[in-house]
Amino acid sequence: MVFACERRTTPMRAFTLIELIAVMVVLAVLAATAVPRYIDYRTRARSAAMQGLLGNVRTAIANFYANSSLTGTPAYPTLVQLTTEGTVVEGRFPANPYNSLNSVTTADSGSWTARTVAGTAGWRYYVDNTANPPVCGFYANSGDNTTVTDPAGGVFQANEL
Repeated sequence: MVFACERRTTPMRAFTLIELIAVMVVLAVLAATAVPRYIDYRTRARSAAMQGLLGNVRTAIANFYANSSLTGTPAYPTLVQLTTEGTVVEGRFPANPYNSLNSVTTADSGSWTARTVAGTAGWRYYVDNTANPPVCGFYANSGDNTTVTDPAGGVFQANEL
């Protein structure tokens, strides 16, 4: 029996351990810098959606007030008018991005100024058409923090927007 040692004429091609470790280090550095930038997308999207919805509803309320002042006595919509489809807001009332509820509850003047969050509604609405001039307020029924910065450098809560 003869054992022959065969020599390979073409060397095997593969990555060395050092090369693999270098690639893993580069990937770890990229992941460490990229992940924190994208991890709060959901929070920023909620804040942007909240600002957009509040702006749309408040504009619709102001439009109702302007129309009522042209046709007679200026008044803000009542809660029933606000939530009736097609009266103030076209289509279904929008859902709050923080609690996914689209119902609206009334707020009295005390809870309006204190911005308390209570109940299971998506929105809070305060209206007093007997005041001179009439007053109203519409805000989110959520105390979750947003990504909107306040003047002190902190963040606004959803019910403070």
